[in-house]
Amino acid sequence: MKILLTGATGYIGKRMLPVLLQAGYEVICLVRDASRISFPSNTNTKLSIVEADLTDATTLDQIPKDIDVAYYLVHSMGSAGTDFSKTERISAENFVEAIQKTETRQIIYLGGIVNSQTLSTHLASRKLVEDVLRNGAIPVTALRAGIIIGSGSASFEIIRDLVEKLPIMVAPKWLKSRCQPIAIRNVIDFLIGVLLKEELYGKHIDIYGPDLLTYQQMLQNFADVRNLKRQIFIVPVLTPRLSSYWLYLITSTSFGLARHLVDSMRIDVIPVKNDWANRLGISLIPYREAIRLAFGKIEQNLVSSTWKDAGSRRALQKWSTYMEVPTFGVLTDRQVRKVQDPNETAHRIFAIGGRTGWYYADWLWRFRGFLDRLFGGVGLRRGRRNASDTSAGEVLDFWRVLHASKQEKRLLLYAEMRIPGEAWLEFRINDKGELVQTATFRPHGIAGRLYW
Repeated sequence: MKILLTGATGYIGKRMLPVLLQAGYEVICLVRDASRISFPSNTNTKLSIVEADLTDATTLDQIPKDIDVAYYLVHSMGSAGTDFSKTERISAENFVEAIQKTETRQIIYLGGIVNSQTLSTHLASRKLVEDVLRNGAIPVTALRAGIIIGSGSASFEIIRDLVEKLPIMVAPKWLKSRCQPIAIRNVIDFLIGVLLKEELYGKHIDIYGPDLLTYQQMLQNFADVRNLKRQIFIVPVLTPRLSSYWLYLITSTSFGLARHLVDSMRIDVIPVKNDWANRLGISLIPYREAIRLAFGKIEQNLVSSTWKDAGSRRALQKWSTYMEVPTFGVLTDRQVRKVQDPNETAHRIFAIGGRTGWYYADWLWRFRGFLDRLFGGVGLRRGRRNASDTSAGEVLDFWRVLHASKQEKRLLLYAEMRIPGEAWLEFRINDKGELVQTATFRPHGIAGRLYW
């Protein structure tokens, strides 16, 4: 069976890819930038890449015609700025037009629970995408999920930030809103389970875990699992905008994403009950167990994907656009040092940032991160997915990884902090056994030169 996987560089897509390959399916990953996708260690000939942009219909002719099933896992909320709904609609329309030219029998879409009479901008956009997909001739199976709990998920990381950083929380009233969170493992179970289920063609089902909780209960249960004592006080005076700032300042999310999340959290997200978990043989994971499983992955350094990898101001552009570091019109600082053990030095290069820190004057890096957050940037709170490994497209504090090759002993980073220009930071070990550190800055105007 041949499967088209869109969103393969996103949080869900990265989790789906190895599962599909292990099941023996032939997978075609449709990605905007092939340099951003990292192949599983057991990659075989059943995996191929199609480089195309869903917002540009002219690039979609490369999709093979003999597709059996297409997964639509594209989500632009964290990366497309304020007009993400328009971007999502255009992407879905182009996808439908292109996929109808193939032999695809089923489209599987992961959206949001939309049972409330009043929908947030985020949930309304999710529903719009589902409607656009249904306008095509190919039957759609839509899975609608609420809060997803798993290592690296946005919801999990935000809850973790709040609970671990704040012994006492003065929280907005939307913490009384209810939802039914689902473990990421169960989300993957459902996505695989509905594959070619003809009774679900043209239908949607809500997917959810066994626990109906308020957001306050989710925070409190998280604290209990982590053996932390936390006090939460609800106040009615925090407006949605103030609540968004509250999330932005405390957690690793961007302000734009915080605003959309708060907008969604203000309403109850309660699923319509169904028996599809039993019919598909899926054992639903309770909320507390989902938290324990997530920390098991974190402690073993086995987090395979994170929502932060897609959340960038430049996420709609190809990372390879920045791979060639400019040499004209730039300011450069180059440092060279002979190293005794190139392999050990390379290991340290690939472990830089996150909890490891930057090896020298960490307080200056933290201060720079604080200033970045103060002016609406990403700061240092994004950290890194893995303590000792990284790949192209991932985040590393306030940098984006453009190139990472242990074989070449080279790591190239691109700055995503707020600066009056563009910046690259490269570490590499040359054939002479020298560590070469190169900082390159392309200033924008006088402010950029003063900054340097």
